[in-house]
Amino acid sequence: MGEHYFAARPGAATSRRTIDLVLPDLHLRLDTDSGVFSPDRVDLGTRVLLETAPPPPPDGDLLDLGCGYGPIALTLAKRSPQARVWGVDVNERALALAESNAHAAHLDNVRFSLIDDLDPGLRFATIWSNPPIRIGKNALHDLLLTWLSRLTPTGLAYLVVQKHLGSDSLQRWLDGQGHPTERIASRSAYRVLRVAPRMEGSSR
Repeated sequence: MGEHYFAARPGAATSRRTIDLVLPDLHLRLDTDSGVFSPDRVDLGTRVLLETAPPPPPDGDLLDLGCGYGPIALTLAKRSPQARVWGVDVNERALALAESNAHAAHLDNVRFSLIDDLDPGLRFATIWSNPPIRIGKNALHDLLLTWLSRLTPTGLAYLVVQKHLGSDSLQRWLDGQGHPTERIASRSAYRVLRVAPRMEGSSR
């Protein structure tokens, strides 16, 4: 795979390009670059998530976990203009692109941050994510448990995961951790999982 898109400071030479995200309710023009996730097109899993998840809450704090250059966060910001949208990532190049893309789209209700710099006191009405499966199972599990614990009591997370990369086993694992998890969509070998906050009294 060469350099991973989850490097903090990609060493790949810059190669800027522009792609389009066209959904039934919106059109975003997005700048991308080498060294970020899916620079040549909006990843199919991301598109499946954006086309199948229910509308985000109209207000509150909404999170895009692993935002890349911003397609999920900017979609949330467009669909919920009264909400505060946060996008977090470890990739500094991706975050710079996401900020630029938000400015170009005239979206002032979205902010981007390094994953470790976001206020740990924030609680989210929803979390949407195309999670970085390739960071490894243990790191992925730690990442998800950390951020799912920041859902509001009525909040819900929506994750898109490819079947052959372990969506079904991840669903079972999340259930086992006390997070009720349901598959709400399946398309093109991708599963969209709806994850609820940890059940009160769970021993995990």
